Amino acid sequence: MQTQEINLNSKEDTRELARKIAKQLVKGSVLALYGQLGTGKTFFTQKLCKFLGVSEVVSSPSYVLMNEYRGKIPIFHLDLYRLTSWEEVLELGLEELFESGITIIEWPEVAEELLPPNTLKIKFNLQNNIRTAVISYN
Repeated sequence: MQTQEINLNSKEDTRELARKIAKQLVKGSVLALYGQLGTGKTFFTQKLCKFLGVSEVVSSPSYVLMNEYRGKIPIFHLDLYRLTSWEEVLELGLEELFESGITIIEWPEVAEELLPPNTLKIKFNLQNNIRTAVISYN
């Protein structure tokens, strides 16, 4: 597994990261976004969706668990923060989502066992006012 750390010194840096990653995504791509509250997961997702052709407002699905957006490919945006077991995750039908479009998962820890091997993992960090993203991929 390869990892790459990127400094995100501005919103423009995050936007540029989203642009680069959007170019690589195809139907079946899965992104797992890690990081504490306020580290930039939803902002990144908003920019990513824009580059994937989504024109509607992209918001965090914290209370509804999943939002679906229509872009060039269907996009499924999940927030698993409130789930406590992988059985709850199974009820969402993740495997079907994985095959149907691009899946973006915030707070994916509870679903680790269910993520496909080619999942692009991004850990957002904010420490001492320095924001970084560590990207892991196969």
